[in-house]
Amino acid sequence: MTVFRIGEAAELLGVSADTMRRWIDAGRLPALRDEYGHRVIDGVALAAFVRAQAAEPEERADESSARNRLRGIVTAVVKDTVMAQVDIQAGPFRLVSLMSREAVDELGLEVGSLAVAVIKSTTVVVERPTSNAGNRGRSSL
Repeated sequence: MTVFRIGEAAELLGVSADTMRRWIDAGRLPALRDEYGHRVIDGVALAAFVRAQAAEPEERADESSARNRLRGIVTAVVKDTVMAQVDIQAGPFRLVSLMSREAVDELGLEVGSLAVAVIKSTTVVVERPTSNAGNRGRSSL
């Protein structure tokens, strides 16, 4: 069984370790003790928790088939006469979108504004971490 230390789980979810501890203490997320007495979170339980969090409805202006929606803050907007580049920081993720200048103006996107990056892709590549850093702290109970 794959388990994650509290700090690793927090990093995956884009929250602080203190937030993870509060969720565990409140009973929202189950935790186990490893052989050293440290609290760890079972990977299956963490996945279920994340799915439940994602299932909470978000307000949308219209329905869409896109399921990947990352809410963040606009950190940069670079416009020329026709196109624009918009950078969004959504948790630990930096997203860059190239769009028309007209769309940026219509959406009122500017540095510091809230935005939702809606991602629909025909290909998603999934990799397993190969370095020891990616597997650090994971163990079998």
